[in-house]
Formats: sequence, C-alpha cells, structure tokens
Amino acid sequence: MELRTLRYFVAVAEELHFGRAASRLHMSQPPLSRAVKQLETELGAALFDRSSAGVALTAVGAVLLEEARALLEQADRVRVRVAAAAGAALLTVGILGDSADPRVTRLADAYRRLHPRVEVRVRETDLADPTCGLRAGLVDVALTRGPFDETGLTVRALRADPVGALLRADDPLARRDGLKLADLAGRRWFLFPQGTDPAWQSYWSGGEPREGPVVRAVQECRQAVLWNGTVGMTLLDHEPGEGLAVVPLTDMPPSRAVAAWKQGDTNPLLRSFVTLATTTYRA
Repeated sequence: MELRTLRYFVAVAEELHFGRAASRLHMSQPPLSRAVKQLETELGAALFDRSSAGVALTAVGAVLLEEARALLEQADRVRVRVAAAAGAALLTVGILGDSADPRVTRLADAYRRLHPRVEVRVRETDLADPTCGLRAGLVDVALTRGPFDETGLTVRALRADPVGALLRADDPLARRDGLKLADLAGRRWFLFPQGTDPAWQSYWSGGEPREGPVVRAVQECRQAVLWNGTVGMTLLDHEPGEGLAVVPLTDMPPSRAVAAWKQGDTNPLLRSFVTLATTTYRA
C-alpha cells in the first residue's frame, strides 16, 4: 500500500466525486479510478458505493479514511523533521486582509502544536493582490479568497461564506432583511486599484462595472462607507463596526476561502499546512 495511493483515496473520500478529486490531484480521472480500484482489490473490500446518485464511503472506507489521514500526517511529520534537520524549516504564509479571523488563529495554534520547530513568517497583504504575493514569489502559500486567475497555481477550497451589502447604519436599505444587487443600482461602490485581478474585482463589484473611491484595505472600505455613503460587499459574519450595517445579498454566490500555492511545489511544510487548513476551516 503506497502513500501516493492513500492520498488518492483520501482525495476521493473527501470530495465524494472522482472528477473533483482528479482535478484536485491534477490528474485525469481514469488513472485515479484504476488506482482506487486496485486499492480495493488489494484490501479485498469495497471502499465506495458507486451509484447514479454519486459516491459514498462504505463502512470499510470510513475506517480506512481515518487510518489513512493519520498515516499521511505521520509521513508529513517525518518529512518536516528531516527538513528541520537540514535547516529548511521555514514557511512563509500570505494572508489577505484581516488576520484577526478566528479560523487563522486556530490554524496557527494547530500548526504550532504539530510543528513546534518550524518558523512561520506571515505576510499580510492588501485587497489589491488576492494571491498575497504568491505570483511574485514572496510567499509559499496564501490564505485568501477567490475568484482570481489560477493559472500556474493549485487552489484548495476551504469553505464558503455568505456575503452582504456594507451600508451606513442610517441608510434606508440597512433596515431590510435582505437585498438584491438590483437594489444597489446607481450607488457608488468602493473599488480596487487599476491592475487588480479582473475576476476578483468583478466578484466584489457584484459582476457589474461600478464607479466609486479606490480602496486597498478592509478598514478603507469601511471608512468609504461611513464618510461617503459608498456601498460595497463584505462577509456576512464580519463585524462592520460602529455606524455601519451588513444586509444579506440574496443573489450573490458565497465567497470562497481558499489556500493557494504554486503548482508542483512539493514542500512537506506546505503540504502539512494545507492539510491542517482544510481541517480547521471546515470544522
């Protein structure tokens, strides 16, 4: 039983979809299916129930998933310890915007417990660069939000968070239980600087060209609304601050929290970080 095959199995078990798992592993679906089938043959038991409705873990598969995760985590710890002995125990993490996110705090605690000898350097970036310096080679991995150009990157979805309109508390729309983008037509929105990733700018502008002040930081967004009555989007569970309100946008897809790194990067410190991030953000 090879570690690589176990990684394949875990990907399918977590995605419960061979196509999505293949995409996550950057491989085509047929060899992934063959590898899982070979593993089932080796173990003498079915790991998945396959039907027209989808894929589900069998009781045997659930046991193997628990054991495989533990084994893969142990293998990653071995690699990290070897990296530390070689003097390479350093990971640079890019974080978008507000690093006070409690999920980031939980992730930091978990990573520190697992890898106490690894030095983690954090680079917090503004809203103009959703890859947090990843393309420029300034960080090893980014904790950020989509969408953005994923060319040359591996992107792992961590969770999806609903969004709302950020308004002054005395705005008549702030009294609503929910809003649609059409309710904000004609209003000035805060925008990101010229040259910002088009997909990123489009999402946070509600998919429409807008006019309004240019901002780079979360606090600048809030001040633009507070002082000028500008509107924009923010995460629904973010505390807006005094004088501001957040109203759910019912026709906007949720914002995806993701981990991103350069394709082909096999750094064991990075692999362990992404595994912990996936567990922490989905908890």
